[in-house]
Parts: sequence; structure tokens; C-alpha cells
Amino acid sequence: MSSRPAAGGGRWVEVDPDRAARWVTGFADRHGPPTASAQAYGLLLSAPDGATAELHTPPGAPVVPDLDAFVREVVAPRRIGLLLARKGAVAMGVAEGTRLSVHKVDTRYVQGRTAAGGWSQQRFARRRDNQTKAALAEAADLAVRLLLPAADRLDALVAGGDRRAVDTVLADRRLAPLSALRADRLLDVPEPRYAVLVAAVAAARSVRILVREPQTEAGR
Repeated sequence: MSSRPAAGGGRWVEVDPDRAARWVTGFADRHGPPTASAQAYGLLLSAPDGATAELHTPPGAPVVPDLDAFVREVVAPRRIGLLLARKGAVAMGVAEGTRLSVHKVDTRYVQGRTAAGGWSQQRFARRRDNQTKAALAEAADLAVRLLLPAADRLDALVAGGDRRAVDTVLADRRLAPLSALRADRLLDVPEPRYAVLVAAVAAARSVRILVREPQTEAGR
């Protein structure tokens, strides 16, 4: 389980699907038995002491009306496509539950920063832009070969890395069936490598929870 501060207050918690029921039990132990209400993102838990927890439905899982159904659905195995892109590196695959059934990692050289006294900035920028475009075009070709054949069997496509790079890859008209499956979730990942892709499977399946603690008397 990981935790980080949330913009506007509270904190984001990421919980493995198999631990979701235990997390909810702990929330009830700390704050009292909550009531659950269906929301567009999933479920809102409201505790008697004023604490709340927004349980966001993982990619590919349906929105459900009650807590028991939510816990049941998040642990169900699903087939998720993964597309990670950043600069000249791309990693993609298909996860069936927690296992990567197919995967591919590809790296293409993209010019880094030049030292002082090197090429003019404009010439450097043009070369780097051309290298980036070529790398992303190859990434789109790879997605056509690896992910597109599985599109009709995917529950969702989860992207990660640089949003602009991912958007450029999925802008390829051939990948329209994959774009239609793209989840709102964008994984924050370093330069894609096999180990990063493996870790992305867990991140894509995790239950994201926005927790807000009750206000204290001093804070009211």
C-alpha cells in the first residue's frame, strides 16, 4: 500500500485489490461503520465522525451500487492492456490478472542536452524532435502488432509515462479501438523497462482511495 498527499487536502492511498476488504474494515474500526453511496468514480464511504473515503473503481471494473459488490468486482481477474511511453522508450503488454501474457520493451535513441558551444539550439531542437517523432511512430507500429489484435478481448487500456508521448502514439488512426478502451488513470512511471512494466500491472489494478480525515474543533 502506498500513500501520498492529495491536492486540496486529504491523501491518496493505493491498495492492492486483495487487501481492499481489509482496508475498509480498518477504516470502519478507526472512524465507525460507514455508509456507502454510489458515485460516478465508484463509492463514497462516509463515517460517523466525518471521515470520508472515495473508492475509485479500477480500470475495467464496473461501477457498482454497494460495498460488497465493489470488493467482489475489484478482485475479479481482468485482461488489461498497458502502454508506457517516455521519450524514446516504450513498453507495452497485456496483463491477465497479475500475469503479463505478452510484452515488449523497445528503446530508440533520442538526443539529450548538448554541452555549451555545441550545435545551435534550433538545429538541436529539430534533430531531437525528428528523433522523438520517429520513436513514437515505431511505438505506434509496435502497438498495432502487439496490442491491437487483443483489443476486442481487453477490459481496459492503461497508459503511463509522458502524457504527450502516449497521446501521440494513440492518435494513430489504426489504434482507434485501443483509444476507445483507454482508462482515465495515467501511471507515473520512470523510463519504461521490463521491471517498470511488471510494476505497472499492480499499479493499474490497484484501488485508489482518497481519504479525508474529520476536521478537528481547532480546524473548523
